[in-house]
Amino acid sequence: MKLSELPRMSEKRKKRIGRGHGSGRGGHTSTRGNKGQRSRGKIALMFEGTKIKKSLLKRLPLFRGKGKFKSRQPETLIINLKYLNVFGKNEEVTLESLKAKGILAQDQPIRKIKILGDGEIGVPLKIFLPVSKAAKEKIEKAGGQVMTMKEEK
Repeated sequence: MKLSELPRMSEKRKKRIGRGHGSGRGGHTSTRGNKGQRSRGKIALMFEGTKIKKSLLKRLPLFRGKGKFKSRQPETLIINLKYLNVFGKNEEVTLESLKAKGILAQDQPIRKIKILGDGEIGVPLKIFLPVSKAAKEKIEKAGGQVMTMKEEK
C-alpha cells in the first residue's frame, strides 16, 4: 500500500476546550472570557440573578391538589366496533346518532371520540368519526365506508 493511495479522512476531531495550546482552544481563558461568574464555574439553568424581584418559577401558575400533574386536555372516548351493531343497514354514524342510539349519554360533553376494532360488525355503515386501521379494515370488509369528518354546526 502506498501513502499516496490512502483514502482521505474528512472528519476532524472535536476541539477539547481548556486542555492546553495543542488542543486548539487552549490558553488561560479557554473561550470563557475574562472575569465573572460564568468564567469560573457552572450556573444553574434557572438562575436569573438577584436584580429580578420574582423568579420565573414563582411567576408560573401554581396548580394545587391531587390533579396537578394530570393532563388538562380532554380524554379520548373509545368506542369499540361491537357496540355499533345496533345501527341499521347503511346508517350514518356521527356524534348525534351515537347519542340517539344510547351509546353515548345525552348530557355528555363533546370530546374526542375514536372507534377501535374490538369485536365484529355485521352491518354496512357510513362512519363520520376517526377510526383505527383495524376498525377501518373490518368496516370495509362488512361493506361499509369510512368517510371524512362532517362539518358540525
